[in-house]
Amino acid sequence: MNDTRALAAQALADIALRGVSLRDAMEQRAPKLRDPRDRALLTALLSDGARWWLRFDAALDRLLDKPLRRKEPEVHALLVLGLVQLEILQLQDYAAVAATVEATRALNRPRLAGLANAVLRRWQRERASLLAELDAQPQTRHAMPPWLVRAVATDWPEQADAVFADSGREPPLMLRANRRRTSREALIEQLLCAGYNAAAHPWLADGIVLPHSSDVTRMPGFTQGQFAVQDGAAQVAADLLDVRDGQRVLDACAAPGGKACHLLERADIVLTAVEFDGSRATRIRQNLERLGLQANLRIGDAAEPSSWWDAQPYDRILIDAPCSATGVLRRRPDVRLHRRASDIEALVMQQQRILVALWPLLAAGGRLVYVTCSLLRGENEAVVEQFLASHGDAQVLPVQLPVGQAATVGWQILPGDGDLDGMYYAVLERR
Repeated sequence: MNDTRALAAQALADIALRGVSLRDAMEQRAPKLRDPRDRALLTALLSDGARWWLRFDAALDRLLDKPLRRKEPEVHALLVLGLVQLEILQLQDYAAVAATVEATRALNRPRLAGLANAVLRRWQRERASLLAELDAQPQTRHAMPPWLVRAVATDWPEQADAVFADSGREPPLMLRANRRRTSREALIEQLLCAGYNAAAHPWLADGIVLPHSSDVTRMPGFTQGQFAVQDGAAQVAADLLDVRDGQRVLDACAAPGGKACHLLERADIVLTAVEFDGSRATRIRQNLERLGLQANLRIGDAAEPSSWWDAQPYDRILIDAPCSATGVLRRRPDVRLHRRASDIEALVMQQQRILVALWPLLAAGGRLVYVTCSLLRGENEAVVEQFLASHGDAQVLPVQLPVGQAATVGWQILPGDGDLDGMYYAVLERR
């Protein structure tokens, strides 16, 4: 099958109804499309389809007499994508409707072509009243699961609406110049000459910003390992860890390796990268090789260092803890479909285990940076505060960044602050 919308409908049904990740769904379908324009459309449909599923899935409950999501999940997903094309991508009405109807045939569901046409035409006729209904509730206005709406409103009552709005916007493309192989200025010049609208980030030393996503593998310098894709909020971790030549450094929970590579680009260090998932560790290895960097890669549980630690203390430890990923919904829109409120307690226990287990590995006078891409205080300040209460040899170092705000312990960037992803940081020093 090479009908882009039909492929997108199959993939979106996998993502929204079967729990498949956006990344995996893309990797399964994109190779079937040869034209880069078709692959770009597939990317847009899946990203916005996942991002706005909870809004337009609810809209279909108002447009259909009988729901399709169980008996005809691909057609249901196709109808969601029809609404996404009309409202989010803002394609021409006739093109979006006709192409969506045609895709029912590519899905071998020609008997539902008339239904698809009728649903999308009804949306166009009743659009104003239907939008008013969807906008009346925050979960359908912002396409957020109800549990997350409540959690963010509790933790960030004054910022909640802005957080939801920014989590629904397309993020800029952010790159990190590999200072081992080029300078940021030289890389920006290459990109500008190739027609890319690239600019230096105003306060991140290695950051480059482009207004829209693009196929980075086609950009000058990618093959040569001159840059990596990394949001600016993630680039902050290297600044806070402040690595120096000759230090032993641990990056726990290291996949996909962006922060580990950034640290290796910053100084001549001996870095150990630990990852529990062997398949994700492969991505670390691939990133290291492309960027021309070396690290000691270990497969193991960060909370059980006896299986991989060489008994020599580390001068710096980075814990990029497993978390709810509620701060990166604009880059990982499928998280809002897969994460559950019931996940949080287990994540917090895992975060506490890792922090407690790795603290003894830190040398006296050493620095540990605890990071999550979560907005939830229970995964952030509460974890660090509980740790501090039982570890008298730990002291908090102050953090102040140009964007974001001080938390009770550490620093929080919310989605959209400085056009960055949401991320939490706490910097601890061992007395």
